[in-house]
Amino acid sequence: MPAEAAAPANPPIPADAGAPPAPAGVKPLFGVDRTNWQQGLVWAFVIAPMLALVATVPVVWGWGLGWHDVVIAAVFYVVGILGVTVGYHRHFTHKSFKARPWLRVTLAISGSLAIQGSVLAWVADHRRHHAYSDKEGDPHSPWRYGTSPVAVAKGFFWAHIGWLFDRRKSNYERFIPDLLADRAVRRVSKLFGLWVAISLILPAVLGGLITWSWAGAVTGFFWGGLVRMGLLHHVTWSINSICHMVGERPFRSRDRSRNFWPLAILSMGESWHNLHHADPTCARHGVLRGQIDISARVIWLFERLGWAHEVRWPTTQRLTRLRAR
Repeated sequence: MPAEAAAPANPPIPADAGAPPAPAGVKPLFGVDRTNWQQGLVWAFVIAPMLALVATVPVVWGWGLGWHDVVIAAVFYVVGILGVTVGYHRHFTHKSFKARPWLRVTLAISGSLAIQGSVLAWVADHRRHHAYSDKEGDPHSPWRYGTSPVAVAKGFFWAHIGWLFDRRKSNYERFIPDLLADRAVRRVSKLFGLWVAISLILPAVLGGLITWSWAGAVTGFFWGGLVRMGLLHHVTWSINSICHMVGERPFRSRDRSRNFWPLAILSMGESWHNLHHADPTCARHGVLRGQIDISARVIWLFERLGWAHEVRWPTTQRLTRLRAR
C-alpha cells in the first residue's frame, strides 16, 4: 500500500465535498441551539443504548438469547444502517445518485429508524464535517485538541461521542437549502419522533407476537431496540473517530481520513473512509481489490431495478489521479 501522504495543516475546502458554498457574512455556521428538552433526549438516546450494550453479557448469562431476538435485531440493524449509509450519507448528503421519489422518502424513513437524528440534522452536520474536515469548524474531528497523547485521547472521545452533546446545531439554511426546499423530506424529518417510536416499539411487538409472550416482547425491545441501536450508533461514530486516526491512506485527501478494514462489514462499506474523503460524491467507497462495500452493492441493485439513476460510479482515470504518491 502506498505510503501515507501528509495532510496539510490548513487544507482548502474541497469543491465537491457536498456542502454548498457559504456566502461571506450572510449565513453563520450555527443555527438555533437545542432546547433543554432536546438536549435531554440526546442524553437519553446516547446513554440508554450504551447501558444496554454493557448489560448484554449478564443478560445472556442469566436468561439466554433466543433466535427470534437475533433475527429481529439483525433486520432492524440492516434496515437502519443502510438507511444511514445509502440514504442519509450517499444520497442526501453527497448526491451520489438520484432516486425515484418513493425511494427517496423510504431512504429518509429508513435512516430515521437508526435514531441518529432527523435527516435534516444529520445531513447538515455531515456536510459541515466535509466542508471543514479536520480543521476548525469540523463538528467531530479527533484532532481538535492537538497531537499530544492527552490531546489525542481527548480528541478521540470528542469525535466518537462528545460532540453529540454540543447544543449548537449546524445552520440548515447554510448547509441544506436543497433539502429545505423538498416538502417530502421536510415532512419525514418533522415526523422523526414517530420513526423513533416505531424503531423501538416494533421490535417489542414482533418479539411478543413470535413467542406469544410478554417475555418475548421484553427481549425483543432489549435486543432489537436498545442493543441494536447501541451497536449501530457506535459503528457509525467509529467512522468519525477511528477512521480519522487509524488505518491506511491509499488516496490523497485534504484531511486525515483513513481506511479501517475491521469495520467494513458492520459499517456496510463506510469504513473505506479515505477514498470517500478523496472523492466525496463517489457512490462506491471500497474501490480497491478485496474492499467489500455492501452499500455500493445496494445502490447498484437500485440502479438495475430502475429505482436509481445518474449514479456516480468511480472511474479508472479519476482513481489513478487520486492515488497517493
